[in-house]
Amino acid sequence: MTWTRGAGAVFVVGVLVLAGAAGCDSGAGREQATDRTYPVGKVLEDTDEDGSPLREIEQGDAPAVDIEVQPVGDGQGWEVRLTVDGFAFSPVGTEPEAVAGRGVARLFIDGRPVVDLRTPRHRLAAGLMDRGTHHVTVRLYADDGTAWAADGEPVESTADLTVSEPGPGASP
Repeated sequence: MTWTRGAGAVFVVGVLVLAGAAGCDSGAGREQATDRTYPVGKVLEDTDEDGSPLREIEQGDAPAVDIEVQPVGDGQGWEVRLTVDGFAFSPVGTEPEAVAGRGVARLFIDGRPVVDLRTPRHRLAAGLMDRGTHHVTVRLYADDGTAWAADGEPVESTADLTVSEPGPGASP
């Protein structure tokens, strides 16, 4: 399931950020702009399959992610490419706090966590999966370890990947 964010919301956030940078006369005005710019949602009692609490955010403010997995030539593995909307990858060393639309993308294969991504690309090694069809899922997390959610469901995307045996003449 993929959640999208309207262009109008992006424009409003951009205006609020610029207004905050220009300065305000009252501290209350800055606080209100900050609240609208960085909503952090509500932590729910529910957890994702990995045991992380869900952080509910309104659907219009929720980040979105799509995943694409393509083979790398000659059986050298698979290239994972993420497309995100309303989300920024946090660099290593980021404070463990929830800021709307920021964090890491956790990659799962058949429900098992594989790696936390801080960039939209990753290469999966060729020997990582046995022959058959596998589910490669990416889920977005805030820097405090909570999973971003909308309508009670984690913000994630899944691609099916079929691993076949090497063809004739391929090296083992």
